[in-house]
Amino acid sequence: MPSGLVGAWLRRRSLARRVAAWALAVGGPALLTLASLPLRSSLVLGGFLFSLILVVIAVAVLDGVLPALTAVVLGVLVRVVFFAPPFVSSHAGLQPNLVSLSGFAIVGAVVAILIGELAKLAEEQASSRRVEAALRRVATLVAAGAPTDELFAAVCEEAGKLLHAEQTTMSRYESDDAVTFVAGWSRSGAAFTLGARLRLGGRNLATMVARSHRPARMDSYSDASGAVAEAVSGSGSRSAAGTPIVVQGRLWGVLIATTVNEQPLAPDTETRLASFTELAATAIANAQAQADVAASRARILAAADETRRRIERDLHDGVQQRLITQALLLSGIRDRVPADVSADVDQVRDELAATRQELRDLCQGVHPTILVEAGLQAAIRDLARRSPLPVRVQIRAGGRLPGSCEINAYYVAAEAFTNAAKHADASAVDITIEEAGGTLTVQVRDDGAGGADASRGSGLTGLRDRVEAVGGSMRLDSPAGVGTVLTVLLPVTADDH
Repeated sequence: MPSGLVGAWLRRRSLARRVAAWALAVGGPALLTLASLPLRSSLVLGGFLFSLILVVIAVAVLDGVLPALTAVVLGVLVRVVFFAPPFVSSHAGLQPNLVSLSGFAIVGAVVAILIGELAKLAEEQASSRRVEAALRRVATLVAAGAPTDELFAAVCEEAGKLLHAEQTTMSRYESDDAVTFVAGWSRSGAAFTLGARLRLGGRNLATMVARSHRPARMDSYSDASGAVAEAVSGSGSRSAAGTPIVVQGRLWGVLIATTVNEQPLAPDTETRLASFTELAATAIANAQAQADVAASRARILAAADETRRRIERDLHDGVQQRLITQALLLSGIRDRVPADVSADVDQVRDELAATRQELRDLCQGVHPTILVEAGLQAAIRDLARRSPLPVRVQIRAGGRLPGSCEINAYYVAAEAFTNAAKHADASAVDITIEEAGGTLTVQVRDDGAGGADASRGSGLTGLRDRVEAVGGSMRLDSPAGVGTVLTVLLPVTADDH
């Protein structure tokens, strides 16, 4: 057996280890006796007693005080029986006496108790270190904000290895009295069906925890029932323990450890599972909080975009139409006034035309009408035509996209064009827009001075906030003297068409 497996076996209180301890406690004195019978002498007797003490120490390390004391008693009996007549001569000086027997019994008992307690203490300390190490590894993932699927898998694996379970599973309770499997670990490497959904009911741990909201255990699966029990019936499970996962006072799910051995799981299994479920609950609460914040940001962004659309519509349908009407009225007045007055009317008409143009430019900045009416491709090409720099456009996206997606892509392009013209000292800009696999990729590249930094409070900061608010991501590559590449990935969700 490899040294690592030996160490793991010695650290684990198991049925095999207990059997080995009792076998050594009973067989050790007998084997030593058989070995020493042909060579009866005072030297051999001393070696025999010393070897018995070693046996007592080994038994105490394996399984504690009781089998070690049994080895002491058997050693005393062997000393009495096999080192006395008729096995030895009454004149050989090897016959037992009360002093030697008492001394051996006392020394052996003291050694058994001390070694047994020291071994127990060492195992408890080693177990505590293993618990702390396992919890620390999971806590590190929680603190780093690891994805929940990665975290759940780590919780199952760490808990299973720590508890010497055959397998561990994590399941989420649903509102319709069902449970969904979300993660699992198996010592044998058996695959789990992620997302499997089962009805609660019958006698099984998932149902017991769901009904009581408390830890539960089953030391035998012989009378298990229900859909959950049927799903795990082929795994050979003999006993199991489960602990609820409670997130912000609400029952979220359950973490279950099972074994295929006849020996039930340790009495403190539920307590140790609870340490992992607390970390899982913290991670779930953090993920939900982040999701709530992201949803709130998305709602705020959508509300702002809707406000822009309304302002643009009001300006276009209201103020601009009034200016057009006023210009027509002035045209009618001009034909009925003297020539010196008509010059003043022409001047007013020119001012009205300039005002209308400024208003159209303002509307484009608030929310471009062309984006709403003709879509992203037309809006981007119009934006490129109005850019002070030459812009090469490549768009590979068929048809109209969801409204929020088109708006965000448009603002990405607008910000990138503005930065290239004002700050990058670029001579040309390339923009590529492509939709694939439910993601819209917007990449803007210029040949300017580079050195752009989104953390300096520029418009790129607000652009990053906008992109992340809708679940997208933004990457900025801008080495000095090489140019700038802005890449934005936007989810194409059918929230608005």
